[in-house]
Amino acid sequence: MALRELRSKTVSALWRDLRPCASSARPNGLRHASSNPLDDLESSSSLSTPPPSNDIIKSWDPVVRTRSRKIQLPPSRYQFRSPKFYRGPLHPHQPPPPSDPSSRLFQPGPFSLPRLEQTYESTIAPDLLTMTYAHTPPGWVKPPKAQRLREWVGDSPYFKNRPLRGPRGGAHLRLLTPPRNFRTIPKLTGVTVHSMVPAAQDDSAYMHVAGMILQAITNVRVTTHRARKSVASWGLRDKKFVSVTAKLEREDVYHFLGKLVDVVLPRIKEWKGVKGTSGDSSGNITFGLEPDVVAFFPEIEVNYDVYPPKMIPGCHITIHSTATNDRDARLLLQSIGIPFYGKMVN
Repeated sequence: MALRELRSKTVSALWRDLRPCASSARPNGLRHASSNPLDDLESSSSLSTPPPSNDIIKSWDPVVRTRSRKIQLPPSRYQFRSPKFYRGPLHPHQPPPPSDPSSRLFQPGPFSLPRLEQTYESTIAPDLLTMTYAHTPPGWVKPPKAQRLREWVGDSPYFKNRPLRGPRGGAHLRLLTPPRNFRTIPKLTGVTVHSMVPAAQDDSAYMHVAGMILQAITNVRVTTHRARKSVASWGLRDKKFVSVTAKLEREDVYHFLGKLVDVVLPRIKEWKGVKGTSGDSSGNITFGLEPDVVAFFPEIEVNYDVYPPKMIPGCHITIHSTATNDRDARLLLQSIGIPFYGKMVN
């Protein structure tokens, strides 16, 4: 108790000695710094320093200064290049994270916050988690599953040490559906818009119009494709440009789908929706639009006279998601506003 009293007396004595100095240093006899915070700011700043003269600016040349050094620095030592392939966690050269600008996977942005993305984060994602959530009580043991790949059964010597066979009914294994939680909610990852233009083999104007239209409605630079070989039934000739593709990512996906669902699809007369069999069992769903429907996009409608009506192409739209089956992918697109009809295949 004596030590505590002595410490409190010492602190109070120091504060009694410093209080007059602090009050005299501040204008108007301010006792506390919190009463007027502007008094604690410095009167001068580095921003008030005058800029250098024009002669110094014109004479400054960093390239000449670098070349005038007696000992030149090696050209490649200070140029970091991210490794192209990931060779494991023990390799001395590790790629930087995708958030690093020096990474090969770095993508700047996002630069906007689309309304559809806000709706997904606030409403659609919680609803999907509620509708697809499967509760497992404590102590519940998951029943064992059979082996996905089949073994070779028989007495043939060729069956010994042979790789396992695929499942019956198809050559590819379907994706496994993980247990539903807040980390595995299906979400959109990309959109691919593809337009086939066979008439471009004889007249390149069709290819230019198709590329301009896809770039206008997607806000993405398109990629052109040549025919790999001649196909007489399809009217394709080898090495001729026949199609254009636009791949959308991040906020461009939400801008495009919001425009598609709110503006374009409601204006289609007698449109049933997307077929229930259009999925690929991996979370991707594709449907097509006729040329007269492509003209409903605002970017095309406002400049309709710029494009020859006969040259406006149709397109196929593939929506990519993190869903692992057709059911979850359809549920995600239905929540966005895309209807489905017919037999639903899971």
